[in-house]
Amino acid sequence: MSQTDIPNIQALSTEAAQLRQELQLRDQLVQQLSQELFRLVKGNANFMPQRSETERDFSQLQALREQLQAVEQQVTFYQEQIATRDAEIYQLRQSVQELTDRSRMLEQVVQELPQIYRRKFEERMAPIREKVAILQRENRKLQAELQSVSYRLALKTRTSSHSGIDLPNFPRPVTGQGNVSAVQNA
Repeated sequence: MSQTDIPNIQALSTEAAQLRQELQLRDQLVQQLSQELFRLVKGNANFMPQRSETERDFSQLQALREQLQAVEQQVTFYQEQIATRDAEIYQLRQSVQELTDRSRMLEQVVQELPQIYRRKFEERMAPIREKVAILQRENRKLQAELQSVSYRLALKTRTSSHSGIDLPNFPRPVTGQGNVSAVQNA
């Protein structure tokens, strides 16, 4: 619904109010005319109208009936217009209500979007954080093993540097024939 529809609704409401006022004014005039006619007929009960007056009164009465019929047609027309406008106003109000409800719903969704994105981001980040934690634990474990190996290697290097070249240790020869067989077995 655009901003121009709101002034149209207001204009229609104003026009409907004016039509109702005109209708009330015409109803009052018809009522007054009826009362005046009734008083004239009732007040002159003794009066015997003459033929020319009767014809004149009859033609006036006929003219009044025609005017009354025209007024009734106008009233019917205005009532139909009012009913049509009332229906339009009702539909426009319902449209405004539906659009307002939809607007509120969309505003709520827009307000909830940051929280939804945060939650989705956290859901996606949880497995990554777990993998990072596992990798960090493995890294610490490997670093500890590396330090242990480095330490052992350093110790071995120190002990071997003190003894010189790392040569294989052969068994010492025993005197006699056992010497030859020991060398051959080795």
